[in-house]
Amino acid sequence: MIDKKSEIVFNREVSRDTFVMGIRSRDIVSQAIPGQFVMVRVGSCSDPLLRRPFSICNILKKDVFLILYRVVGRGTSLLSEAKKGEELSVLGPLGRGFDLPGEGHESVLTAGGIGIAPLIFLAQALDHNDMKFVVGYPSVRERVPLEEVGLTKTDISIATDDGSFGHKGPVTDLLEHSLLHHDKSLLKVFACGPLPMLKRVAELTTGRGVSCQVSLETTMACGVGARQGCAVKAGPDAHQTYYHVCRDGPIFDVRTLDWKAL
Repeated sequence: MIDKKSEIVFNREVSRDTFVMGIRSRDIVSQAIPGQFVMVRVGSCSDPLLRRPFSICNILKKDVFLILYRVVGRGTSLLSEAKKGEELSVLGPLGRGFDLPGEGHESVLTAGGIGIAPLIFLAQALDHNDMKFVVGYPSVRERVPLEEVGLTKTDISIATDDGSFGHKGPVTDLLEHSLLHHDKSLLKVFACGPLPMLKRVAELTTGRGVSCQVSLETTMACGVGARQGCAVKAGPDAHQTYYHVCRDGPIFDVRTLDWKAL
């Protein structure tokens, strides 16, 4: 785990209110695995007070990693104004990453909106011939061009709520179609997005006995489990009552969580 000032290499808008930032840190790049995150201080030491968590979206070269973020409040608004050459205090890499599938398995990566971020890094690590990538957005205006985040060899299927691009409806429609046309014993599903989407993913995969890992998005105060503000209820068969997303996750097997309590 590294905590140091890191240089902004670029910070550009890639779709409506959505930005990709390149941050130079050879130490973080050398340790990061898909699914992990960093905690970034986006302002002065006291304004905003807390760091913000961001999934590591991808790795460029040997010393630059990407974060993908949407402007939704004061912290991300300040981040969108940061310039090339400025420095940010970055802590990471943090958390538990994805368990990568073994040889012979097929993967379906399922993302909702900004939840595409950790799955881009995962896609970079997988064999593209055995992978399907499905993403849902409210409309085409929120679509993130993959070439803007360093991913150029991946075929992607898109769903939009308003039908402005690709399939009209939720991204879980595309996932369900994939589940019907693959051998469930060889299939691995990876998902990240809004909670209602993840609940549907959990329902579809557990109901068919398909292996699934999810990346949970939640508010984190410290990123290391000290403040214990990111607790989620564990499933009935788990060895503990609660998990802390920053320390025990953010990646979880869907079977280990109590989806009714989330």
